[in-house]
Amino acid sequence: RVYGGSFLYHQEPNLVVCGLVVGLDYENPYLNPYKEFQRWKTHPSIRDHLEGGTCVQYGARVLNEGGYHSLPRLTFPGGMLLGCSAGFLNAVKIKGSHCAIKSGVVAAEAVYDALTEGDDAAERAVAATGEIDPDEECKEVTEYEERMEKSWVYDELREVRNCHAAFSKWGVGGGLAYAGLAAHVLKGREPWTIRHGASDSESTRPASEFDAINYPAPDGVLTFDLLTNLQRAGTYHEDDQPSHLRIRPGGDDVPRDVSVRVYAAPETRFCPAGVYEYVEGDELVINAQNCIHCKCCSVKMPGGYIDWTVPEGGGGPQYQVM
Repeated sequence: RVYGGSFLYHQEPNLVVCGLVVGLDYENPYLNPYKEFQRWKTHPSIRDHLEGGTCVQYGARVLNEGGYHSLPRLTFPGGMLLGCSAGFLNAVKIKGSHCAIKSGVVAAEAVYDALTEGDDAAERAVAATGEIDPDEECKEVTEYEERMEKSWVYDELREVRNCHAAFSKWGVGGGLAYAGLAAHVLKGREPWTIRHGASDSESTRPASEFDAINYPAPDGVLTFDLLTNLQRAGTYHEDDQPSHLRIRPGGDDVPRDVSVRVYAAPETRFCPAGVYEYVEGDELVINAQNCIHCKCCSVKMPGGYIDWTVPEGGGGPQYQVM
């Protein structure tokens, strides 16, 4: 019942960019997305593209792929949500760049129209006066959301709105059949909605219901241990800054009593940067300096005990080719 996918692109002059996507509503707490990615690279169809090359960069992030059902209000006074921050991602295609570009175009047009409406708009514009009028009202350009709802972006997302939930409901076989039917035949015209019944963190089931997964050891050539790859992310935080990953008030006992004892500490497996570890059995250690700002822990953490706050400016991964 694990939803996901993969991608592999060739880039000039001699680069291969590849990745594995795992839906965070998976149930088995022993599943390790990072190690699944390493194992995926050993498939003959993938290995052929990678053998003889050198791994130059590593990274990870959470995708906002809730799709049509999860789109928030897009505007607020003085601002708006565009692209992936709004969730304009087609989860079936694992593609969102085209939707992000379209939302930028629609936003620019809506903002321009809002700033130039009225007979004296040209005289009042910042471009003409060179300064911001302190008495000018902070606008909320609601026209942006109205235009997006009429665009092909909403049509595309609506077509595949039930595909992810179908995997959760009926597993891989039923999910594939439904996704093919919805994306190629029904085109979003089905009159029903398949909804998720729980959050991603609530979807995790007790470890007692599963067997531990034994993953192959990394070979250091095609597959790598986590800390070796973490160096390729170039992540860095000042040593003297406060940890930006904090246990929520009243949640001090959750790591020990819930995460370890019920779910076998899944944060030690789903975190793609080795931030969370337990010493002496059940004492949590948070290695915030390792964090690559993927936000996975704010989505999948048992009991939601982590408060992900903004770190000091400049800290985090230093991606160059991703």
